[in-house]
Amino acid sequence: MILRMHLLTASIAAAVSMLSTTASRAAEQLMAAPVNIASPPEAAGLVARLAALDAARGPATDYSFHISSQHPGVTGQKITRAQHTYKGLRVFGSESVVVTDASGGIISVSTSDRRPALSPNAAAATPLTDTTPVLSTDDAIAVAAKSTAPRGAHRWPPSAELLVYPLMNSVRKATAAGKPESELNATDVEDVVDHYELAYYVKTRMAQDGKPVYYDTVVNAKTGAIIAQWVALKTVVGTGNSQYNGVVPINTTQSGSTFQMLDASRGTGGKFGGMAITNANHSSASNPNPGAIYTNSTNTWGDGKQYINGGSTTNANGQTAAVNALWGLMNTYDANKNVLGWQSLDGNNTSTYIAAHVDTAYDNAFYDDSCKCMYIGDGNTFYSLGSIDVIGHEMSHGVAASTADLVYSGESGGLNESNSDIGGEMVEAYARAGGTGTSIPLTGNDWMMGKEISKSGQPLRWMYKPSKDRSSPDAWSTSLKNLDVHYSSGPNNRMFYFLSQGSNADSTTEYYSKYLVKSPAAMTGIGNDKAYRIWFKALTTKFTSSTNYADARSKVLASAQELYGVGSKEAIAVQRAYAAINVGADIDEAGAGGGGGGGGDGTELVINGGFESGTTGWSGTTGVIGSHTGQTAYEGTRFAWLGGNGRTSTETLTQSISIPAAATSAALTYALHIDTSETRAVVYDRLVVTVKSSSGTVLSTLATYTNLDAAAGYQIRSFDLLPYKGQTVTLSFVMREDRSKQTSFVLDKVSLIAK
Repeated sequence: MILRMHLLTASIAAAVSMLSTTASRAAEQLMAAPVNIASPPEAAGLVARLAALDAARGPATDYSFHISSQHPGVTGQKITRAQHTYKGLRVFGSESVVVTDASGGIISVSTSDRRPALSPNAAAATPLTDTTPVLSTDDAIAVAAKSTAPRGAHRWPPSAELLVYPLMNSVRKATAAGKPESELNATDVEDVVDHYELAYYVKTRMAQDGKPVYYDTVVNAKTGAIIAQWVALKTVVGTGNSQYNGVVPINTTQSGSTFQMLDASRGTGGKFGGMAITNANHSSASNPNPGAIYTNSTNTWGDGKQYINGGSTTNANGQTAAVNALWGLMNTYDANKNVLGWQSLDGNNTSTYIAAHVDTAYDNAFYDDSCKCMYIGDGNTFYSLGSIDVIGHEMSHGVAASTADLVYSGESGGLNESNSDIGGEMVEAYARAGGTGTSIPLTGNDWMMGKEISKSGQPLRWMYKPSKDRSSPDAWSTSLKNLDVHYSSGPNNRMFYFLSQGSNADSTTEYYSKYLVKSPAAMTGIGNDKAYRIWFKALTTKFTSSTNYADARSKVLASAQELYGVGSKEAIAVQRAYAAINVGADIDEAGAGGGGGGGGDGTELVINGGFESGTTGWSGTTGVIGSHTGQTAYEGTRFAWLGGNGRTSTETLTQSISIPAAATSAALTYALHIDTSETRAVVYDRLVVTVKSSSGTVLSTLATYTNLDAAAGYQIRSFDLLPYKGQTVTLSFVMREDRSKQTSFVLDKVSLIAK
């Protein structure tokens, strides 16, 4: 009998708090305040922990990590993006997204691994042995510039990075070998490395013939051949703003008797020290000058009418485009901050700006990552390009660039564009409801990109039925990666609409999907707020630059499970919404199991992970398993209560698990609740989670939790164990408590799904 020095009343209070936390999830901010960038020792420590995992699989001198960015996670957590390196060079599209707690312990790791010899999908590819280039960086830049803008001039300094570039092939999984092409699902295929090339990743931001020509080009570092190339300017071509919003409040700054469109309450630093709207005053789109911040003698701005081409950009008519821009930018900032806790574009509250009146009668608006800003044209065929959804769209490109940085081609490029469409629609819904509050309203947006700004009334994209534009598909197919990214975004846009609003079972409507074959035929949506939280969490904490549709489904599902629980209606809705676009299998809404298995397309490797069968499958201090008074289960009635003794003690739980050699993913998740009686901000009690070899050697320390991590309710933790495919490993939970004051580590719903 293990004594638990824990008050029943306290546990009841914790249980009530947990239920309250779950019930109010939709009103909580998802992300924390700006974070401090890791010090060199902290960064080195994280790299060392990640490298320890690789040491068991290959020569440690060949593989390492480079920390590329850090952003806030949920309260007390930090998101770090670690690029994979091989022989000192970055491997393009290969990286890990690491979520850590306040003490530096790893909570979750989301990985896209394309490294030579380590990638599970690169076994047949020959690693590079010669990493010495023939071309110089200047040579590579010249090749890229000549191929894209031979008569152009560099608007921003070009760059060329020497790296390892994996050339990918899309192949069928063995289970889909006999399927006709027309019946393939996104989860029937996978990207595998065909071979590696030493290459330069060249970024050119040029101007030619009065237009911006922004490209990313991959150049073979030995021969100078162009391996890959894609447009890098993130635009919404042919959109405009019809001054649809009427009279709106805008935040300005007064200096003496002069007012200026500078909002110092939204963002810090940046070019202007706060969020600003400037007057580009018809400077060329090929080399735009943002100009100066808008000023006025009174605090009443604009006339609410479309700009008259050739007129003043500073009188009331010229100010209207700036009013549109400022109102849109304020609502974009507020929607992400008030609802999600995400501040400005990078999460660290760095201010941005929008320049109005770029070029003359310019039918475009674009986000430029070089300045992390946006330029808006006045329109000609269209109205002024400053509508709320267009601004939300372009600023969402900035969020993506600061986080997942999805490569702007193929399926990842479609997801990049879809993320911006999603952001634009959610900002529109927030703004239409008054631009206040801590949740995204269920209604208010029109699910059509650019409708308000179109003189014909026809939007650029219909999110609920992408094929209405006659170019965007409604569902995934193997040809999706060959489309322009504005069209390959279509299926994911439809997925998000279904996730939020649900579908229709009537095949004659535009809200029907033939891929929804389970019950009910019309899937149930979960609303804008929850759908946006799930999507944003996946984007910022799990997506990598090479994420495709199948990978996105897996990571959006994991985010739903972490936010709302395994088997929750929200997790089920994600599976159904992706099934509706031919990504993954459909499932019944009632009684679906979830559990990270993707609706039955995965294999559960943990025996008795919910502890409902007592000690079956587990070894160690199995007396911690039960339905003890003083704690509650995450699901069912039983759980494992490690700690809670208030005296010196060590308790362990272990299970041996064999991960199939043919696995393409192996996702470990568990629910963990921590409470403590410790009152000082000092580490006294610990729970360490490791993966060990069959001989007992620690292969990796997945996470370390302490009394400092105590929080109300359970939290879902997730890890990638695919590096151990083909091995029999031991999953180990070891708790150590000091001599006084209890800390409880309550474990439930341990799951390892292999696909």
